Amino acid sequence: MMLAMNITIRQLQIFEAVAKLLSYTRAAEVLYLSQPAVSMQIKQLESELDMPLFERMGKTLYLTDAGVELLNYARTISQQLIELDDVMTEMRGSQRGRLAIAVASTANYFALKLLGEFYKRFSGTTISLDVTNRASLLKHLDDNTVDMVIMGRPPEDMDVDATPFLDNPLVVIAPKGHVLEGQKAIPLSVLQQETFILREHGSGTRIAMEQFFEERGYSISSVMEMNSNEAINQAVEAGLGLGIVSRHTLEWELALDRLVVLDVESFPIMRHWYLVHRSTKRFTALSSAFKQLVIEDTATILKT
Repeated sequence: MMLAMNITIRQLQIFEAVAKLLSYTRAAEVLYLSQPAVSMQIKQLESELDMPLFERMGKTLYLTDAGVELLNYARTISQQLIELDDVMTEMRGSQRGRLAIAVASTANYFALKLLGEFYKRFSGTTISLDVTNRASLLKHLDDNTVDMVIMGRPPEDMDVDATPFLDNPLVVIAPKGHVLEGQKAIPLSVLQQETFILREHGSGTRIAMEQFFEERGYSISSVMEMNSNEAINQAVEAGLGLGIVSRHTLEWELALDRLVVLDVESFPIMRHWYLVHRSTKRFTALSSAFKQLVIEDTATILKT
């Protein structure tokens, strides 16, 4: 298959691999090609475009401005080929197809249940799931590399559709036996005297928490930062401080009586989970079915 300017799909695939890994050798390993074969394809591509796509500084490979521009087009073409394959699969009357989902790490606790139920209904589906942080979710949306994203705070500067489908209460947690356990309507001023284990800067939970306290004229101190809610729960259990996490992450800890949720005034901080996708996203019957399941059936699925 050929494109304008005699650029082949294969050349774009090879270029995209090198651009992602910034290494001819590693790209060759991933593509099961020899390193000279990869280098030759890139040279032919650069010759066709009459512009360099990479530059090397010391041992490090960098994309040129032309390389960055081509990478955007290569990703778009790759995504369109995937969509074409999905459409052709549907036209052949098969339920087999691919579904690519990215979810915030906090949402993984219930997202797997949703995907499990979806797989029961569409057992021929190949599901790709990336459980990651907010920065990576935004990149997925920006690069259009997944069908949908489940996240707590949709981006305001992207052309996306965001549908709320589930409450996401943030609560204050403490280790079992903490001095504040059992107290009612704990004032926010008391929390200022405590240290907290917090999510990293930029996470949706951290942003919501900081905004909540700032609006009420309070600030809290942090003894350490963690990049996952599991790590926060474990650190709180170990007595290193209090935490503020989604209640959806506490099912096992509460059942095992390892942590307690404190009764703090103005808590929980009520947020929502959103199903987010690019506004221009072309939906297959399969991705439409998943969106419908999430929006209409989540509450029922999570009760079972």
